[in-house]
Amino acid sequence: MPVFLWQARTRQGTLKKGEIEAVSSEAVLTQLRAQMLLPVSVKGKGKDLREVLPFLKPRIKIRDLVVFTRQFATMIDAGLPLVQCLGILADQATNSTFKVILREVKSDVEQGSTFADALRKHPKPFDALYVNLVAAGEVGGILDTILNRLAVYLEKADALARKVKGAMVYPTTVLVVAVGVVVLMLVKVIPVFEKMFEDFGGELPGPTRMVVNVSHFMQEWIGIFLVLGIGALVGFFQARKRSRPFRRASDAVFLKMPVFGPLLRKVAVARFTRTLGTMIASGVPILDALDIVSRTAGNVVIEEALADVKAAISEGKTIAEPLSESGVFPGMVVQMIAVGEETGAMENMLNKIADFYDDEVDTAVAALTSLLEPVMMVGLGGSVGGLLIAMYLPIFKIAETIG
Repeated sequence: MPVFLWQARTRQGTLKKGEIEAVSSEAVLTQLRAQMLLPVSVKGKGKDLREVLPFLKPRIKIRDLVVFTRQFATMIDAGLPLVQCLGILADQATNSTFKVILREVKSDVEQGSTFADALRKHPKPFDALYVNLVAAGEVGGILDTILNRLAVYLEKADALARKVKGAMVYPTTVLVVAVGVVVLMLVKVIPVFEKMFEDFGGELPGPTRMVVNVSHFMQEWIGIFLVLGIGALVGFFQARKRSRPFRRASDAVFLKMPVFGPLLRKVAVARFTRTLGTMIASGVPILDALDIVSRTAGNVVIEEALADVKAAISEGKTIAEPLSESGVFPGMVVQMIAVGEETGAMENMLNKIADFYDDEVDTAVAALTSLLEPVMMVGLGGSVGGLLIAMYLPIFKIAETIG
């Protein structure tokens, strides 16, 4: 719906201005007169540069979604109408992209759509999990409870994602710096030493000749290496995006990696149990919950294992039995889920597993950081130190000759 900028005077002659959504300028004039305001000017609001160039639009972060969900739950619990809540939250949203989406959701609800159906039109911020939980809350009349539960889930999921990203940032940064320093020395610093050694004459030591040869090679092929490296990186991500067999194979390799594999498996277990527990507690049927959980697993191997679990349950089996046969989930998780099924406290057991594996991820991240820090430092120092020693060997030889 278009947005209009208006100016109007009150009965006392005070000039007021603002912006309003309406189907036309005539509708804006009608609304202003209904508020006992005398219209001065009404004009359409021009498009922001970020609306013209989509890549400039700010991304909707989980934090935006958490704040919206919590505030929405509070307003619903206070008895405010759904449309009014959406209007207030859309007006105060600081993210321009999220503001536009909330206004579209409000418009759809005003036209008779359910809240869940209106959210379903925007799958990027509101995924299948969010929409299905909202639908369950609307049907059961407990939308405020569901929204509070969703906010807790989103906060914990965001905290888990931050832990994993934090574990990856340090080694990635050190590796990039190490490669950059070594390449810079080979391309820019070593040729200066080489020119100086040529002026002195004589035969260079073996390590120095090797470094000089590598420097020549890098100077000649550095451009091609950069293009091939960037091309390989882009090709890898495109292949994961377009080819499911390639993504399955790469996901299987990730889970089997010696250091990162156990961490990724723990993250997957925590996400699976947290999501499934939240959906079961909200009244979503187990088969629908497993379908959504499998699609939000983030790993094709785990996604296919959960699809097999869903098929087995539809044939009358328990959850624990096919989970055990999949070989993806640890035995402790399977046993605790089996206990939860027998005692009828499945959602509580799943949340306990998720909390346990959240702590396990914390421990794994700390261990990974403490392991990689000395390895990366030794690697960086050894590479740079080796190059410097190779370059100083001829200087030592010259000093001995002079002596």
